[in-house]
Amino acid sequence: MLKVQIGTNLCGKYFLISTACYGVNYTRHLFIQRETPEEDLKPEDYQQFRDVGAACLSGGDGQQLLKFIQDEKNQVTSLILDGRLTLDESRAASVGLALSALHKQLSRLPVPYTQQQEEADEHGLCCCCVALATFTRPFVDGVKKKDENCNPTPEDDELKAEILKFCMLSLKEPLLEAELNRDRKSTLWLFAVEIMIILSAIRESLPGLLFFSSLRKFTTMDTDLSKESAACLAYLLFVQLIAMDTFPAVFNPVFILQCNMEHINQLLSRYAISKLQALFAKSLEKVEDNSLPVGVLDLESFYSAPQVRYTTKLESGLKVFQLFINKLDAEAKHKFFRCMLKTSHHAGVEGYIVNNIRSQIQSTIKGEANKWFLGTELLLLLELVLSLPQAAETDLLTNMDKIMESLNLLRYLLTRDKELKSDADVWEELCRIKDEYLKMLRVCISMSRAYYSAEMKALKEERKLKQARSTRLLKTITVKHDKVSHMSPEVQYQVLQSALVTFDLMESLVVRIDEITEEKQGKPH
Repeated sequence: MLKVQIGTNLCGKYFLISTACYGVNYTRHLFIQRETPEEDLKPEDYQQFRDVGAACLSGGDGQQLLKFIQDEKNQVTSLILDGRLTLDESRAASVGLALSALHKQLSRLPVPYTQQQEEADEHGLCCCCVALATFTRPFVDGVKKKDENCNPTPEDDELKAEILKFCMLSLKEPLLEAELNRDRKSTLWLFAVEIMIILSAIRESLPGLLFFSSLRKFTTMDTDLSKESAACLAYLLFVQLIAMDTFPAVFNPVFILQCNMEHINQLLSRYAISKLQALFAKSLEKVEDNSLPVGVLDLESFYSAPQVRYTTKLESGLKVFQLFINKLDAEAKHKFFRCMLKTSHHAGVEGYIVNNIRSQIQSTIKGEANKWFLGTELLLLLELVLSLPQAAETDLLTNMDKIMESLNLLRYLLTRDKELKSDADVWEELCRIKDEYLKMLRVCISMSRAYYSAEMKALKEERKLKQARSTRLLKTITVKHDKVSHMSPEVQYQVLQSALVTFDLMESLVVRIDEITEEKQGKPH
């Protein structure tokens, strides 16, 4: 087993490199004076540094090497500033090997998720990021200087590629997982800034990395790495606004949105929820309301747009969801609503969509001329809205959100009969859909009330027996995804009572709709 130690002697005037091979009676020490001129260094000195650096990296001691290089006292020798610690036949390849090995060690450290964890830096990730940025800077400065002098060599281009790979690795780990806040210039936020500065220094085009990466040949990177890194890059640019002043202002907001949807999909696959919501919102902000055409919904990158609503229970997901709806034009909204009503299988989302349909109908009636929320196109939506998924056996409590919004929409439509009766065929079909829906809903309410009333009666009888513990458990009722059988008898009773109140509320809306219908027909109640 080979063990390597790098340090200085007690007086601090020499580099000390010690290698020991356990199991073999062999130990070697090499002292190099810190102030040794470059011309006095021998080829074996360079080779010794290379060997020690490689041994540190392969042995998982990258942090020791970083600490040694970061020490300002060790920066005086051209062995470190010129990067000769890793110099061999191909300088670019050896730099890339060193950066990859060091980053591999860094990627094993857990990423802090809170300000307190980051400040404590218990596992040393933040410290390593600073050291790694320091280690990289001389190579970046060298490439930048060559570019400024307009005399880069093929080897310089290779070095650029290795530095780009390091940046992409850093964007994926740790920055993709890091909690960043531009109002708090944390160590990881500053590391993100450093990565963006490096990309600018080596003249990497941000639009090229973000929007046209499929046209590039990432010979040193796999596809997943480039996609995840580009997603993080988009977040740093558009949300954290890092290097935003260098980004060209020539791109159309709709084009940026379409491109960023690829990155949003990637963040969704990594379940980086806060980042995807923030990037989605920022990408939508500059898009004009009612401007996205229906064609965008056919783009594969937009398939995940509805899922933003499900990514969190917080209101932020709902706000982004509504922001996306606002940007769609009338035809796109109509298609999107139909799609969601058919495929969401989530009563809360369906209820939210029904509420949006009502808003669009109101806007149309007030004068925003479009055919998508009046006439025959409206009937296509109402057939999906005014339906019960399991007919008379529909779970009314699970589907309560959609049912209540649907009844409110139906009540609103009946009060605006003058506008809707302008097309007699449409009005007749609307009445047919309404009658069938209400007929089925009445049956469903009646069956549900009878079942819950029977369960409530049985529970009352058990309570009268004053048993220490209820022997009768309700096994078939689920309310908002909670099994009633898992509740105490007292809570079960409250749930059953609440369910009956809900049924009464639904029935009162049905009765009111019947009253409005009779009023419009001139019939007595």
